[in-house]
Amino acid sequence: MTKPHKHCPMCGTSIPMEERFCSPNCEQVFVERRQKVMRTRKIMYIAFALLIILYLVYVFRGRLF
Repeated sequence: MTKPHKHCPMCGTSIPMEERFCSPNCEQVFVERRQKVMRTRKIMYIAFALLIILYLVYVFRGRLF
């Protein structure tokens, strides 16, 4: 029977249970990808908020004043 282990989230290599990544390179790639996802998520939220604001301005133009 095999010893308890888990797999590196980046490359799938078997690693001990107490480790998160198999190498510093995999950890760096993970951090870079996570930052890219967070940046993309922020851009999407900002774009969505702008669309809502533009829609509200269009709907309520001339009615607010």
